[in-house]
Order: sequence, then structure tokens, then C-alpha cells
Amino acid sequence: MIPAPPPTTPPNIVFVLIDDMGYADLSCYGNRLARTENIDRLAREGVRFTQFYVSAPICSPSRTGLLTGQYPQRWRIHSFLETRAANTKRGMAQWLDTKAPSVARELQKVGYATGHFGKWHMGGQRDVGEAPLITEYGFDTSLTQFEGLGDRILPLLDADDGTPPKRYALGSDTLGRGSITWLDRSKVTGAFASRAQAFMTEARAKNKPFFVNLWLDDVHSPFFPPKAVRGDGSKKVLYNAVVQEMDSQLGPLLEYVRTIPNTIVIVASDNGPEPGAGSAGAFRGQKGNLYEGGIREPLIVWGPGLVQPGVVNEKTVVTSVDMFPSLLKLAGVAQAHDGEELSEALLGKKQPLRRRPIFWKRPPDRPGPSARERFPDLAVREGDWKLLCMADGSAPQLYDLKTDPGEAKNLAREQPERVRQLTELLLAWNKTLP
Repeated sequence: MIPAPPPTTPPNIVFVLIDDMGYADLSCYGNRLARTENIDRLAREGVRFTQFYVSAPICSPSRTGLLTGQYPQRWRIHSFLETRAANTKRGMAQWLDTKAPSVARELQKVGYATGHFGKWHMGGQRDVGEAPLITEYGFDTSLTQFEGLGDRILPLLDADDGTPPKRYALGSDTLGRGSITWLDRSKVTGAFASRAQAFMTEARAKNKPFFVNLWLDDVHSPFFPPKAVRGDGSKKVLYNAVVQEMDSQLGPLLEYVRTIPNTIVIVASDNGPEPGAGSAGAFRGQKGNLYEGGIREPLIVWGPGLVQPGVVNEKTVVTSVDMFPSLLKLAGVAQAHDGEELSEALLGKKQPLRRRPIFWKRPPDRPGPSARERFPDLAVREGDWKLLCMADGSAPQLYDLKTDPGEAKNLAREQPERVRQLTELLLAWNKTLP
């Protein structure tokens, strides 16, 4: 670790991560079927990015990239963590190794109060009850759901058909290692937000800066918005109702944050939308594949007095592994991992061009719609060019994202030298992975 000149006062940081929400599912990104007024206000008053990428098109590896600042495959997490047998079958770790870097741990070392509230999904799900607690990754306290251990809120699914609400735990209620609170699924965002707010209040009473993960899961299926807004009960109607209700339940927390000076709020999604639910807008693809719709997500950064207001950054390409070095730089710590340090872009002060390429590897359990129509295994973006191919370099697809963000015209035959260069770069990266 290399010491960096500390800021006058390290900023408080609140990271809101929304589960399975597509690029175009916030109304400030074009959704006309749901109104997300609280998050939209953050976008108007802060920086909204149009070229933000996650490190994987599915939850567990995407979250691993955010926490560690490294490509998640380095820690043998390349799809969602499930049962012990399913993880073993796919060649995956059972949980994220506690030796992995953690942005929370680094902030904790320099005096931050650190709390995680909401979905975890980096160990402690299904039948894997001996996984490390979230607090072993540098968090002072945690409150999670059925994809993690420690105290947790588990949802009740009320079908509004006269039958009792059903418990939805996926085995978490049998694992112990924390207290369990059962709560109507339509109210879980408010509960996590309320606990996060209490944690912030406690940190302020101790005169400590805080780092809070508020990682919300209600936008992930099953969709159970309040009964009054379920409409015709179709998947898309339920989904958009959940998105709007999630934003509404965030409102009180965001109003509270407005009273706290020197605070940055970051809002993003972990991967592309589930088919038939959310929307990736003009982008091709969805959750589980490496086209833009699976990996390009909303990113909003807000912070009065810290973040330039009213900025739309269409120039800087940011990826989730950049958050580790960038957030640490804001806290006065410099540390290098797979990402770039882009704190000035996050603050809206500059719109730098990216220097490093970005790499992706498809989850092995998302091969494609059929044996004859397989999704690409690997992808790389360098500048405006994006190459996708199979693991052996075959079946290349080359797109100029500046002119073709929807990945409609494959230029591989027209650009053989560029295909060769990017394929060599991508395969060399893939060989570095365990």
C-alpha cells in the first residue's frame, strides 16, 4: 500500500447497489413505466455515467469485483454461488476467500465505521453454513438476507389470494449463525435502509466517517410489490412496480443523508436485467451474457460540495473494479488492483479517457439459448472497440461501440488485424486466471 495525501476530511460513502436492474430501468435512464424520483434527483444534482460496466453479468462475481477491485475469476467466483454441490460442479469456490482484498477492510483500517446492509451473495447461501461472516471482510456490522450469514431479514411472499404468506429462504433459515426476522417482501428495502440510517447515526455520534453498503435485492425475482400496485400481475408490471417502490422506500434515507455534510452517495446495478422483466434499452443482451445489456449498467454519483452537479459523463468508461482504488483515493489511501483510479471522474471534475482494457468471462452455466447458438465465452473492450469470442479465440465478433452501441454490425471480417490484436490480448488475460 502506498500512502496518499489524505483529504482534509475523509468523505462518508454510501454505496447503493440494486440487484438485477437493467440499464434503462431508472426513469433518468429512460424508463417510462416506473418513476424513480428520489434516484433521479441524485442524478440531476450529481454525475450520471453512460459507460459504466460491471465485472460480470451475474450477481456473485459482480459483487466480488466491487468489493475486491479484482476480476472475480481470480477468486474462482465466476457465476452465482449456490449449493455446495452446484459450486463444486462448476469449479467454483464455496465463498469468497477472506484473504481477498476488501475495500471495506482498507477503509476500516483508516478509521471508517463500515456497515453492510442487504444482499451479500459472496458466501453463506443455500446449504453452505460454514462460510465466513460478512464482518470477516472488514465490516463492523451487517444485516443481510438469504444469500449471506449473520443477522438477516428473510422475506414473506404474500400472493394476496387468501392463503398465508409463504416463507422464502432457500435454506437460509436452517443455517443459524445470526438472528432471523421475517418480513413482507414489499417492505425489505425500507428495513435495510432504516438499519443503515441508524448505523450512520451511530458513526456520527462517534465522530467517525462511515462506509455503508446498501445492497438491495427486491428488484430481483420473485417480484412482490405492495398489493395496491400489482396491476394485471404480469411480470413486467410487477417488476416496474418493485422498481418504483424501491425508490420510494429509499426516500427517507436519502433525505437523511442530505443533512450530513461531506457525504457521497453512489447508485449502481450489479448486472443486466432478467428476461421479461427489466430493460437494457437500446443495448443487446441481458443478465448472464457479455453483450452490453448484460454488463453496462447505471451509475450515479452524488455529493453536494464534493461532486459537480448536473454532469452527464458520456466519455469516461468506468468499471466496477475501478471503485476499489477510486474510493480509497477519496479516503486518502492509494492502492492498485485490476482497476483504474478514477476518483476525479466520479466527482465530476474531469472526464478522462480510459487507459486500460476491460475483460470479461461468461458464467459457465449461461452457455446460450441452444447448443447451436452459444453466447461468447470471453470479451474485451479497449477504447471504443469490443471483441467477443469463444475460449479458444474462435467465432470473433467485433463492434465499434462509438457508432454501434447496440452491437448490430460485426466488423470482424473487415478488421482482421484488430481482431488478431484483441484476441491475443484477451486470451493472454484468460490464461492468468485460475
